[in-house]
Amino acid sequence: MNKSEARDLLHSMTFTESLRLHAETVACVMEAYARKFGEDEDQWFCTGLLHDADYEEHPGEHPNIIVSRLRENKEEEIAYAISCHYTKWNNEARSKLDKTLLASDELTGFIIACARVRPQGLNGLTAKSVRKKLRQKSFAAKVEREEIQAGVEKLGVDLNEHIRFIVDVLQGCDAIPDELRNGE
Repeated sequence: MNKSEARDLLHSMTFTESLRLHAETVACVMEAYARKFGEDEDQWFCTGLLHDADYEEHPGEHPNIIVSRLRENKEEEIAYAISCHYTKWNNEARSKLDKTLLASDELTGFIIACARVRPQGLNGLTAKSVRKKLRQKSFAAKVEREEIQAGVEKLGVDLNEHIRFIVDVLQGCDAIPDELRNGE
């Protein structure tokens, strides 16, 4: 599967700009990690892009719909990574791809939420500031902090370094609107 095919599939299943932005930002992070780890950048991008593709229309069946579609298209590695990007589904994250998606999904969304409440957006956003917001349970309350911690542990990265990496990637991500990248 290439990026164009993955984007077509995403757009056929996901219609809100907020969920599409989440998909694009996680895809940027995944692609950057693939580059860092010497992995297949297109495969990792597609995994990030499609990880929540069925959530909007089928939240109760998520991620089964997108996983089935990917398996029908012989995209087993992408399908498996998506099937285990939430620890409560009890599918073990085994590969670097699986672990990176688990570690990047919730945290990427959380970092975007942090940028939205800052006049400078992502510009100058520090790991210390993100960690402070993580301790505020009322901020972005739907973000599951345990998932962030579990992902970081599985991937074996330092939380501060992981946050800095994601912020740096997002600042260069084409999907990020200017007001989020540089502030108002």
